[in-house]
Amino acid sequence: MQWIIKLDEGLARLSYLCGWVACVAMLLMAGNVFYDVVSRYAFNEVSIGMQEMEWHLYSVVFLLGIPYALRTDGHVRVDVFYARWGNKAKAWINLAGALLFVVPFAYLIGIYGYDFALDSYSMGEGSGDPGGLPQRWIIKSIIPLTAFFIAIAGLNMATFALRVMSGEKQYEGEHSGGGLA
Repeated sequence: MQWIIKLDEGLARLSYLCGWVACVAMLLMAGNVFYDVVSRYAFNEVSIGMQEMEWHLYSVVFLLGIPYALRTDGHVRVDVFYARWGNKAKAWINLAGALLFVVPFAYLIGIYGYDFALDSYSMGEGSGDPGGLPQRWIIKSIIPLTAFFIAIAGLNMATFALRVMSGEKQYEGEHSGGGLA
């Protein structure tokens, strides 16, 4: 059981790292939007590259926020039945859901996302707009990276469920949240 505890805690750290990176990207995005608005309305200057950077950063926030949300149980779910169940029943549902849905879904996203990013890199894809950001493969490579971290979060859901089944841990409530804010 000790190895499951260490594995669970190690996997959790990776998911928390994703949450931290998403949080930093959100702050950078807010600064980027502020700069864009001030430069547009105060100085009548428009930067296509900065506008594209907004959606690049938003993509990082959204995609790397997914593994963090899975780890902290902050994702959307329908708790009609789940909220009334005991910890062991919840653990079985989470274990099955992680192994049957989350990890295979992450695998599919990873396979297709890798090809998507590789094609972009091979073509030397960049922005179609003058002044836009070159090297679009960089942002597209976040997709398979996110798939890896979603799979890690799914395995973390499974290891945490095993700890709950053993009686060592328990679920904190309807949604444990544990957010960064």
